[in-house]
Amino acid sequence: MVSNAVLKEELEKTYTYADYSQWELSPGERFELIDGIAYAMSAPNSRHQEILVELSRQIANYLIGKPCKVYPAPYDVRLFYQADESDDTVVQPDISIVCDKEKRGPEGCRGAPDFVAEIISPSNTFVEMERKFQIYREAGVREYWILNPEQKTLHIFLFKNGEIQHRIYTQADTAPMEIFGDLFISLEAVFAE
Repeated sequence: MVSNAVLKEELEKTYTYADYSQWELSPGERFELIDGIAYAMSAPNSRHQEILVELSRQIANYLIGKPCKVYPAPYDVRLFYQADESDDTVVQPDISIVCDKEKRGPEGCRGAPDFVAEIISPSNTFVEMERKFQIYREAGVREYWILNPEQKTLHIFLFKNGEIQHRIYTQADTAPMEIFGDLFISLEAVFAE
């Protein structure tokens, strides 16, 4: 039997990437670290995966022959990378685009991706997206998308020169990916059922 003191100590423990990289997880088990706190992640539902695949497909087709790479989850992003593995924030965005090849390590992204997309599902609330909004902005992500399958909406946040630009699109729209300038995403295809 685990004592309350031991349980409290485990719940209050903080971790680094060095700890995280040593965890032996069961198949399908995933965690993120945010400021050293471990958060278990549920498996995404079918709708989430359909949106993930279609958005990734459109991006990947555009990136053929270009230096940027798209990475769908699960893909570790060490937002505040430290070579000694003392960094304490490791997230797994639904989609990441990394243009700087120096950031593409064998374990995942070392630093902020240029672009991050998150898809809202029953297992990740808008509150979680707010928390991630802050850390993505702080880390230097240039463009952050939040897709809402139920409302069939896309929120785009651009972080430029200390300012935040926010745009909202619906399923009927074609959304520009601002980091490229000439990539337009068909939201009708992304949200198609």
